[in-house]
Amino acid sequence: MGSRVVVTRANRIKAKLQSALEATALEIDDVSYQHAGHAAVRASTAEGQSETHFNVKIVSPKFDGQSLLKRHRLVYDALADELHSGLHALSIVANTPQEAEAKAKTQNPIPNK
Repeated sequence: MGSRVVVTRANRIKAKLQSALEATALEIDDVSYQHAGHAAVRASTAEGQSETHFNVKIVSPKFDGQSLLKRHRLVYDALADELHSGLHALSIVANTPQEAEAKAKTQNPIPNK
């Protein structure tokens, strides 16, 4: 008897984005529970799928020189299979490594001595 490995949608999303966009930082949060009454979640749950809504924060050098719209398209392209199989919504924050570094400095400034 072999063991069955269950791969969550979150893990698949992470693997696909890491592979396609060479992410240097990647956070995936399943927020499906926040949409429990939403029609798409009810329909997906009836079909045996409960992972439908995600927040994605990704840092990738592939975003250099790309507009926000193009960055989001790159993410959606990488997740096309997921979007066609029950993934309903994504909230995306897509930054270049330089943008992420600049944001980190403004959020955690070094105090003056």
